[in-house]
Amino acid sequence: MAEIPGRSVTSKVVALFDAFGPDSPELTLNELSARTGLPLSTAHRLATELVAWGGLERCEGAGYRVGLRMWELGSLAPRGESLRDVALSVMQDLFEGTKENVHLAVCQDSQALYIEKISGAGALLVKSRRGGRLPLHATGVGKVLLAHAPKEVQAKVLAAPLARFTRHTIVEPGRLVRVLDDVRGTGVAFAYEELTLGSLSVAAPIRDASGAVVAALDVVLHTTGGRPERLAPAVRTAAITISRALRDQQIRSHP
Repeated sequence: MAEIPGRSVTSKVVALFDAFGPDSPELTLNELSARTGLPLSTAHRLATELVAWGGLERCEGAGYRVGLRMWELGSLAPRGESLRDVALSVMQDLFEGTKENVHLAVCQDSQALYIEKISGAGALLVKSRRGGRLPLHATGVGKVLLAHAPKEVQAKVLAAPLARFTRHTIVEPGRLVRVLDDVRGTGVAFAYEELTLGSLSVAAPIRDASGAVVAALDVVLHTTGGRPERLAPAVRTAAITISRALRDQQIRSHP
């Protein structure tokens, strides 16, 4: 891949970090060069400087991985950490009551960004991970976030082809619009085997001190775990509790 002319140093560094992902946590220098379009010499120079700073780490052999310095910086992001700090104890209570996966997510770049996850040995194995992203239209938290997202975000998601993950995934824009109307009306969202067969989720919105929906909370369990509607009151109560804490601490989505 030829390097794009006129790229700034910042864009090159960002491209290096963007090359990593859940399926590629370690990359060789050749792989970094190929994924970013940077010449091998440029990728090597920047990677060496990032290793010295702590943004990247050398793996055994010839590979690189994201360094702990990036985790330290990420922990300073006020929106995610303030939400997480307030929500964590409530999420733990919800997990203790259900013994199922509990997630906290926000909307980022038209995706659901998971900022916290609590799980246990007996909980269903799911695709989510802290710091990971999943589609809005096929997840419980995603439907909540999309239902309350700005109109331009909704239009962007609905205009793009909706990926089908299972035979239950909602890929018809008109049908998804009706589902989002229900979410706003009932205050709860459900996802039945729409991302992964055998799993279902129940989600509810979290509001900040201004009343805006800034996050979503859900419980994900196996389809054999009973009727998800029975979990809706517990999930809604937990989300309301977190919302009240955000209100009491005057935490808003933006300063």
